Parts: sequence; structure tokens; C-alpha cells
Amino acid sequence: MNPVQAGSFLTLHYRLCGPDGDELVNTFNDKPATLSMGAGQLSPALEQRLLGLDEGTRTAFDLPAGEAFGEHNPELMQWLKLSLLRELGDPDEAYTVGDVVQFPGPDGQGGYAGVVRELGETAVLFDFNHPLAGQPVRFEVQLIGVL
Repeated sequence: MNPVQAGSFLTLHYRLCGPDGDELVNTFNDKPATLSMGAGQLSPALEQRLLGLDEGTRTAFDLPAGEAFGEHNPELMQWLKLSLLRELGDPDEAYTVGDVVQFPGPDGQGGYAGVVRELGETAVLFDFNHPLAGQPVRFEVQLIGVL
């Protein structure tokens, strides 16, 4: 058997569900995912659950609130002026609560997403926390291959 170790390359199916059973990710009905342990593709807490599991294992883990993606950080709630959003993005964009908006990273590489939480007359409140920050998570995994 080939157990998962730090640096292993994995082929797996996985499902990530929030506290209401709502799926954030599910690869079971599609192609399996491939990832490299330690590359940041999964949160460190999720990677810890995979260490030592043998190829072929199918199991599920329930992680307590805040463990998988950290606690909800109030400092990651930011009001952004509509004038700035229109200047930097689509000038005709209409925002609604619950929208996920992509923002470029400061170095032009990558980016990050914010969820619209509140609409003001001149600004929009965005939440830049992970959608499951501060919440319990169910992580189901089927290890297909371990290299």
C-alpha cells in the first residue's frame, strides 16, 4: 500500500460540505482531482486529515467550526466605494447581496473573491473571508492514487 505523505501527489475524489450539507466542491460525479500535498491546493487542516491514509481509502471527516478555513475575521469585511468599483471594473455593474465578485491580486498575479453582504448608497460591504470560515465542515475523500 501507498500511504499519503507530505509531498505525495494524489488523484482523488472529494466533497466539501458546509454546516447545512450544502456542497462547495464535489468531484465524485466528474473527473477526479489531482493535487500535490503541501502546494496549498487544500487547506492545511484538510491535508492533515489525508496524511497516512492508504491508496483506495474512502472516508469522511467532520471538522469543527473554524478548523478547516479559520475563524471568521471581521477585519476581512470591507466597505468599498461604488465610485472606485465603477472606476476599476464594469461601470454599469449592479451588485446584489450574495454576489461573488472577483478582484485582481495586488501584484497582478492571482486574485481573490469577495461576497456582497450589504449595499449602501455610496458603497458596498464585501466579505473576503472564505465562505466556510468559522463554520463546521464535512470533508469526504476517496483516494484513487498516491505517488
